[in-house]
Amino acid sequence: QVQLVESGGGLVQAGGSLRLSCAASGRTFSSYTMGWFRQAPGKEREFVGTISRSGASTAYADSVKGRFTISRDNAKNTVYLQMNSLKPEDTAVYYCAADRAGGWYMVMASATYDYWGQGTQVTVSS
Repeated sequence: QVQLVESGGGLVQAGGSLRLSCAASGRTFSSYTMGWFRQAPGKEREFVGTISRSGASTAYADSVKGRFTISRDNAKNTVYLQMNSLKPEDTAVYYCAADRAGGWYMVMASATYDYWGQGTQVTVSS
């Protein structure tokens, strides 16, 4: 079992930046593909971005491409989501997720991921 704990959320003005962190328990973090998702009130959970086990590959939703960057530090069992040029429509609860299979197939689908954090709120004011 893997436990994921997100942090770094908060209130920021439009155009500002935040960096989210997701700390994972266990010894096998480097074998997991890691993803970030978000869910706004009244909306479905949506894919934000994902990073491969080594960090060599990333993929992003079109809505955040060029503004958000995912990275990971396997020595610290942590994955990050750097969010720049934030917009009010980025307001949501952000979740990190881990895919224990560690592949690069269907990585944009929430069903691919086995473990989820509790989420952290990001609010962007206009």
